[in-house]
Amino acid sequence: MSGDFEYQWGQLVARAWDDPAFKAKLIADPVAVLQENGVTPPAGGRLQVVENSADVAYLVLPTKPTSRELSEEELQSVAGGRGYEPCHRCGESCYTCRRCGDEGCYRCERC
Repeated sequence: MSGDFEYQWGQLVARAWDDPAFKAKLIADPVAVLQENGVTPPAGGRLQVVENSADVAYLVLPTKPTSRELSEEELQSVAGGRGYEPCHRCGESCYTCRRCGDEGCYRCERC
């Protein structure tokens, strides 16, 4: 969920705490209430609002993430910045290589 959605959801929760009729509608038809309040519902299925009570607390079990690993190119694109360039001596990708800087390459330990 994006930060905007979480903020907007928090606003709706606060309103539900103060307005029993709004809370009942939110529980009965969350998609309609979200849309009526300018909030885009999360895509991908049905929404259900449940309320914790003094006796029951609900825990959400998230869907299992895919097991696909990122390629080297994808890892570099999300890591960004300098420091993932190959070491000029050993050729390994190294997060500490500073072109013979302070710490040097953790693989060849010669830089």
